[in-house]
Amino acid sequence: MRLAAIALLACAAYAQLNGVVDIHVHSDPDSVPRSIDAIDLARLAKERGMRALVLKNHYESTASLAYVVRKVVPGIEIFGGIDLNRSVGGVNPAAIERMVLVKGGYGRVIWLPTFDAENQVTFSKEKRPFVSVTKNGTLLPEVKEVIALAAKHGLTLETGHSSAAEGLLIVTEARKAGVRNVVVTHAMLKPVHMTVAQMKQAADAGAWIEFVYNALIGPNKEFDFGDYAMAIRGVGVEHCILSSDLGQAGNPLHPDGLVAFFAGLKQAGFTQAEIDLMSKSNPAHALGM
Repeated sequence: MRLAAIALLACAAYAQLNGVVDIHVHSDPDSVPRSIDAIDLARLAKERGMRALVLKNHYESTASLAYVVRKVVPGIEIFGGIDLNRSVGGVNPAAIERMVLVKGGYGRVIWLPTFDAENQVTFSKEKRPFVSVTKNGTLLPEVKEVIALAAKHGLTLETGHSSAAEGLLIVTEARKAGVRNVVVTHAMLKPVHMTVAQMKQAADAGAWIEFVYNALIGPNKEFDFGDYAMAIRGVGVEHCILSSDLGQAGNPLHPDGLVAFFAGLKQAGFTQAEIDLMSKSNPAHALGM
């Protein structure tokens, strides 16, 4: 494809950041290197017309950070959440009960374990402590308690780095418990690696299926736009969410990554209306906005 045509597609996608909700945002302050801090990112996203960001930290709650960023950068909706890795006590219901009390009520998301998940540690062939969500194919009692808290407080529940099989168990239990919004975190990526059939099964059970730009670029690249297109078409755009999963040092900043993401999906055959559904409407619904 000619550079001029690519530039035109990018410009069109750039204009369509208005109203975009990015539910997977890494930023400083963090304990690992990040490309931009949360305040500067909120300013940039607001300038580009974005509606909302969800700040994610693998190792501590971002509910307080969301409150501060909203105060410094009014005019854009900022949410936080808690990732149930070892640093917050693992699958720890008490940590969630405390998060929902943080002033502002902007702690909106629970991620089940990510980098400390048993599935992640096993996949990475590491020998270190991990956090389990199942035993003998059954969800642990504390996971069911966390799911019940998500339902009680109207929180969005994400599957984290759970395995594909674990993710399906989580989705099923969450729906049974009355959780309104469940997201399968970057379902195609390692170490989750859901098949299209499994993603369809999760979507049929009421879950949102997340696709992130981070998997298409740089050292974390696993897939091409064609792979994503096939999966999204298989699942159905009405069930899918597009997010950046950016913030890594050396990667594009979040709005720039989303521009490239949308342009690539357009080239893969998606309409602007479909991209809007997956990047604006669906993530907003997933957050209860």
